[in-house]
Amino acid sequence: MNKTLLLATFALLPLGLFGQTVWTLRSCIEYGMKNNRNSVIYDNEKKAADAQAREALAAYLPSVSLNGALDDNLKVQETVIPAGIFGPEDLRVAFTKKFNTNGSAQLDQTIFDQSLIIGLKANKYNVQQATLNKKKSEETIIYNITTAYYQIFIYREQLGMLKTNLEKYRQQIDITSQRVTKGVLLQKELDKVTVDYNNAMSQIVVSESNLTLSENQLKYEMGYPINDPIVVDSANAQGSIRIVAPVMAENNVFSAYNRTDYQLSQVNAALLDIDQRRIRAGIFPRLTAYARYGAIGFGDHLGESFSTMSTYSAIGLKLSFPLLDFFKRNAQYNQARYKHLNAMEQLKLDEGKYQLEYENARTKMKKEQSNVENNRRNIELAQSVFDVTNLQYEKGTTDMTDWINAQNSVKEAQNNYLNSLYNLILARLELEKTAGSLKTFYTAL
Repeated sequence: MNKTLLLATFALLPLGLFGQTVWTLRSCIEYGMKNNRNSVIYDNEKKAADAQAREALAAYLPSVSLNGALDDNLKVQETVIPAGIFGPEDLRVAFTKKFNTNGSAQLDQTIFDQSLIIGLKANKYNVQQATLNKKKSEETIIYNITTAYYQIFIYREQLGMLKTNLEKYRQQIDITSQRVTKGVLLQKELDKVTVDYNNAMSQIVVSESNLTLSENQLKYEMGYPINDPIVVDSANAQGSIRIVAPVMAENNVFSAYNRTDYQLSQVNAALLDIDQRRIRAGIFPRLTAYARYGAIGFGDHLGESFSTMSTYSAIGLKLSFPLLDFFKRNAQYNQARYKHLNAMEQLKLDEGKYQLEYENARTKMKKEQSNVENNRRNIELAQSVFDVTNLQYEKGTTDMTDWINAQNSVKEAQNNYLNSLYNLILARLELEKTAGSLKTFYTAL
């Protein structure tokens, strides 16, 4: 009996441990990289780009086509041979029979097509574009998961502070209630603290709701089942705040090329350049070789058209030289050229824009660091004032209004601190985003 119970306990142990899996920020991001639906979409786009490259290359590979035809000439066409060639009168002759069968196989091979050669160069950039889109998707996943993860941490901190404040109100209600019973205080003093106690209860309900919503948001960003529980490592989150928001170095060097958006714009400009060169190359002739083998048969009856088939074959070259499409091609070329010029100008605009975003993010980061430190000190100061006021109230040297005001100052300082802490995390993420280093940030966790 004991052995059976022991085996059952060990069998259930892994399930219990799995149910209590604690998620760190890094593990959340790792899970999101694999399970977020956007990852699947951009993986498919990468595969589509590879397939597109193979399709473009296939245009320069040999192609074989099979053709077959069966004609039933309900009324055979006749041709007139003028008089004087085979006799004094016109001669009507049919050069076919009622049934005509024809089958052939043809191989075509492009030998020279300058526009196609230039177009093949786009394959490399199409693959790069798909790869960069996937990288951008991963950066978005890192940003969104980190934001949701620390939102949970902030709401948990807020919930803990609210419960601590609620306990202070509860204790004060007990003390004040005894004094009212003894006739030392008026009922209105008890009502004042009861109102704040009820308000604290309402704030806790709101905070618990916000915590649930933020957990659902994290699950969504991760691609995690929305109905399954998730346990975020609060201790790890509090410790990693130092990693997420360290003091910034003053000698950071910005490069717009580190931004995935900038790299995508460069690829787009390169594709537009290839497009204009491909259109311009349309002026060159296209040379194609072919080889054909087939059989043809004629007969007054269907079977005879098959039994009398004779074979034929041919090889040759086809030269295609466009002459009268100059105006159309020139208009297309100019459109492509101006699009490319605009793309190059947009690159210059983006470089300045990204530099501005980075500098603004650095400035905001410094400001939020200062706010966090000030608000942390302000909590300590407000708590010190409350402790003194609480002692004075116990000795009867101050009233309930002063006590409530001191406690409200503590709550306000706590809220300001939590808001500034979350803003600091967002500022750091924005800094990493504008610097193009979100993946570096993730690997450093």
